Amino acid sequence: MRFRIISAAEAASFVKNGNVVGIGGFSSVGTPKAVPAAIAELAEAEHKKGNEYKIGLITGGSTGDQIDGMLSRAKAVAFRTPFQSHKDMRNAINACEVNYFDLHLSHVAQDVRYNFLGKIDVAIIEAAAITDEGEIVLTTSVGITPTIAAKADKIIIELNTSHPAKIRGMHDLYEPVNPPYRREIPIYTPQDRIGSALLKVDSSKVVGVVETDLHDNIAEFTPVDAVTAKIGDNVASFLIAEHKNGIIPKEFLPLQSGVGNIANAVLGSLGQCSDIPSFSMFTEVIQNSVIDLMKSGRISFASGSSLTLSESKLAEVYADYDFFKDKLMLRPQEITNNPELVRRLGVIAINTALEVDIFGNVNSTNVLGSKMMNGIGGSADFARNSFLSIFTCPSVAKKGVISAIVPMASHVDSSEHSVKVIVTEQGVADLRGKSPIQRAQTIIENCAHPDYKNILWDYLKLSQDNSHTPMSLRNALKMHLAFAETGDMRNVEWS
Repeated sequence: MRFRIISAAEAASFVKNGNVVGIGGFSSVGTPKAVPAAIAELAEAEHKKGNEYKIGLITGGSTGDQIDGMLSRAKAVAFRTPFQSHKDMRNAINACEVNYFDLHLSHVAQDVRYNFLGKIDVAIIEAAAITDEGEIVLTTSVGITPTIAAKADKIIIELNTSHPAKIRGMHDLYEPVNPPYRREIPIYTPQDRIGSALLKVDSSKVVGVVETDLHDNIAEFTPVDAVTAKIGDNVASFLIAEHKNGIIPKEFLPLQSGVGNIANAVLGSLGQCSDIPSFSMFTEVIQNSVIDLMKSGRISFASGSSLTLSESKLAEVYADYDFFKDKLMLRPQEITNNPELVRRLGVIAINTALEVDIFGNVNSTNVLGSKMMNGIGGSADFARNSFLSIFTCPSVAKKGVISAIVPMASHVDSSEHSVKVIVTEQGVADLRGKSPIQRAQTIIENCAHPDYKNILWDYLKLSQDNSHTPMSLRNALKMHLAFAETGDMRNVEWS
């Protein structure tokens, strides 16, 4: 090996107070683990001495406990971007201990290259192998790794032996040229390979290699329940009808699916439907259900930025890698989420909402408009540019005291102009070609929970004053106010 082997603690010593650190990987997999944990220990030691120690943290997306958890608990993060999903980081953000700014995931690498986010002092990336020429085989994700490796002053590599070197070839690493010299990205099917399987780095930047065998420890997914199963069935039924009616081409179109149990349920329902031909994925995150559908022949190929699989499912892929190696491809999120490609390929986008208002505006990020949940992620990258943009959510939350369908979204991430279909366990609201009043009627009738349907009808009636978009400024957020004051949105009183 041409690089020096160092300990995690020695690697952490290269990260100074005030540094901006770029983290490779995406969606809590393929991220470095030992060095960020050592940085957290260093921060705690410095704080005990009375010294300031905080870093800026730029990642591809969510990370595990060794990064977002340990660093936030150590109070070692000055700012954080983009998407995150760890409860300790979330709490630090909502307590204003960490300055968080949300970004579309397709923008992160680009913003780094444009120097919008300042200088990257240190990049920390995970590798499955390092070639004799110093090129890197990445592990189970890509994220913004090529960009931070190119832009950082120093690079630290975690060589993780829990991933086999045989996955060389799974990755397709490509960065667009900056304007005004940018050309089209030459991907015309999800299978098209346009970049390198290996990450080439400037060896003079590599300060050392830390050897690990740490696992990502992605938990097994919660079994599908009645609500998520019904949402999945509703999405599948809608797409089957669109396919039969010739709206979706007979060959079908690539799917993008968000992260979580609803996404797994939707893919499971689609996979069980023999009326839908075998299809491909052009998505961010490749989850457990994708692997199962590949084995049954229902998914032919999946392009994404991460293999976010449970431990047992990842072991299954590695054990039968000869079967999977020509069916999986991992790319930078700047490519997987690129609007040009989403529109060209005709991707059908299926994402999850926190709440949806009666006009089709979607809140994906902020509880009651102010408390950050996780971030916008890539949902809007796909929604605005997709062939069909579908948002799913259960009609109620917290045992029914919160309605996901509200008069006005308390925060908007994807506006009504980007949202074509809303699906809950109650039904499907097709918003295409409808005026605001028609959208409201369709969403209330088809997607609202029975406990809230009459409440929402009453709001719409009192708001209709011959306006294009009926709205009562006095009442628009009263359901949120009722929850804040009484703990139950059903206690709303219109005025």
